[in-house]
Formats: sequence, C-alpha cells, structure tokens
Amino acid sequence: MTKSASDELLENMRPRLFGLAYRMLGLVEDAEDAVQETLIRWFQADQSEVSSPEGWLMTVCSRHCIDKLRASKSQREHYVGPWLPEPLVSEELERSPEELTELSEDLSMALLVVLESLSPVERAAYLLHEIFDYSYTEVGAILGKSETACRQVLARARKRVQAGKPRFDVSEAERLETMRAFYQAVETGNVEIVESYLTESAEMWSDGGGKAIAAMNVVYGANNIARFFCGIYKKGTHPRLVPCRINGEIGVLMYDGDTLEGVIAMSFSGVNMDKIFVVRNPDKLQGVAG
Repeated sequence: MTKSASDELLENMRPRLFGLAYRMLGLVEDAEDAVQETLIRWFQADQSEVSSPEGWLMTVCSRHCIDKLRASKSQREHYVGPWLPEPLVSEELERSPEELTELSEDLSMALLVVLESLSPVERAAYLLHEIFDYSYTEVGAILGKSETACRQVLARARKRVQAGKPRFDVSEAERLETMRAFYQAVETGNVEIVESYLTESAEMWSDGGGKAIAAMNVVYGANNIARFFCGIYKKGTHPRLVPCRINGEIGVLMYDGDTLEGVIAMSFSGVNMDKIFVVRNPDKLQGVAG
C-alpha cells in the first residue's frame, strides 16, 4: 500500500475506530489512546501482508479495548458510586432527523450504561454487528471466535441490551417540552407535579466519582427522584441550566455562575422520562468545560 493510500485509509477510519473505542470504554481519553495504539501498530506492521486493512484495524482496536476493559475491571468495581460514561456534549440543538436518529440510538447514555453490564467480548460483538454492521463471520474473525460461537455471544448480548435501549415514542419537541416542564416544576418544590413527568419505574444515576456531591446509589422510582430534586432545590442549590445535546440526546448543562457543575442526560418512555443520568465527576467534565 502506498503512503498516500495508507494516509487516506487512516483518515477515513479514524472516526469509526474512535466510535468503537468510545462505546467500548466510555472515556474520551481512553478511546483516543486506543485509536493511537491501533495506528502505531499499523505503521509497525508489514502492510503488504494485510489483505483487509479495515478489518485489520478494527481487529486491533477491538482487542485493545477488550484488554483495557479487563485490566480496568477492578478499578470499575471500586469506583465510588454509580459509574457513567464521559458525556459527549454539543450545545447545538438543531440537527436533521437523520442525524438525531443515528446519534441518539447509537450513543445514548442509556445504551452505554446497558453495555456496561456486558462482558468485554459481548460488548465488542454487539457493537461490531449491531452498530457497525459487520457480519457474524467478520465479527468472529475480529474476535477470534467461530461463527457459531459469535452468534451465541451476540444472542446473549442482544437480549440484555434490548430492554435498555431508548424508546422514541414521541417527537423530540415533546421530549424537550417535558424536560423544560420538569425543571420548572422542580423550582416550585411540588413533588407531585415533578413526579408526573417521570415514569413510575424511573431511575436516576448520579456519577460524582467521590470528587463531587452525588447520590451514592441509583435512585429508583418517580417519587424518590422527585423528592431528591426538590430537596436539592430547597437547600438553595439553584444551578443555571443550559439546554444541549448529550450523546445525541437532549439534556442540560448545569452551571454555578460560569463554573460547569455537571451535565444531565435523559431517556424517555413515551412523553415521560424513564432514566436520568447526572455526571458531576470533574474528571469527566474537563472536555465539556474545555
């Protein structure tokens, strides 16, 4: 392969490699490191012996991420409070319907949190097949498994992921209206009104990483979540909220003056919120605060 052809290949593959690594690892810096390690190994390899450069790059990246997840298992298990992915934030709300569907379904916090419940190999298999459209045979080759084994891994992963994927039963405009009404209700302190914007079985995940105030456990149930938010507001915590996109979905940035205090993403079931994800760990906000 000529240098120009190699450069073009890598330029085209960078977004795909980063997309895989970010969904696997949930942290931007780790994803960037995975891409960099993949490129280094590409330049060290005998490229004349590589029959499928794209497949080779995805194989190296996938296996690097699997190794990284296995190595970080203990660190994740001892994390203080719930662990959430580092958010990808855009303050631009206007997107085309095609962009909204692709981003929201593929990158949503809800999906990434469900992926955390899978083994590293299950996660890789699911992403390669369901998100990046590789065949069973291709996924098996990337992961070093037979096609039969690959199908079994994917069946387990797909079953666990399906229940946690976001549901787009109503328009984005309706979801945005629900989000705004929810925060307006929080300001009134009326728990019943706040609760009305949540599904009965709603969940709230709050990631402070032991470095910022956050709920130490997942908060379950609309009433408990409503009381949590109203309680914080009554204590005098009145952040300035700025609508944005978090991993493709509508959300808000929370500011104390000019200081970013956190980001909040939501997923919906119908017009009501069924999951709220609050990221307050300052290590995961550096890229947002920029």
